[in-house]
Amino acid sequence: MDKVKRLASEKGIVIFSKSSCCMCYAVGILFRELGVIPVVHELDQDPEGREMEKALTRLGCSAPVPAVFIGGTLVGSTNEVMSLHLSGSLIQLLQPYLPIS
Repeated sequence: MDKVKRLASEKGIVIFSKSSCCMCYAVGILFRELGVIPVVHELDQDPEGREMEKALTRLGCSAPVPAVFIGGTLVGSTNEVMSLHLSGSLIQLLQPYLPIS
């Protein structure tokens, strides 16, 4: 649990993912299209990935991956991210992390 919290708060946008997960890929693409580059931690490539996956579930993720954190706060998985995006709220959460144009 400590490792997940530490990694989630090290950068502005953090996604815990699995390299074979198409929804993880789609969420990552969404963030890039919105102008931010998330830090992605591939749980299937981390020796502690299984434990991290369990910790994400205990933190309240409806699905263990993708688990999206913005500003160190758990936003949720695909459903929550897409709901925020469709309502226009996701871009507001991302404002501090968007490049100044």
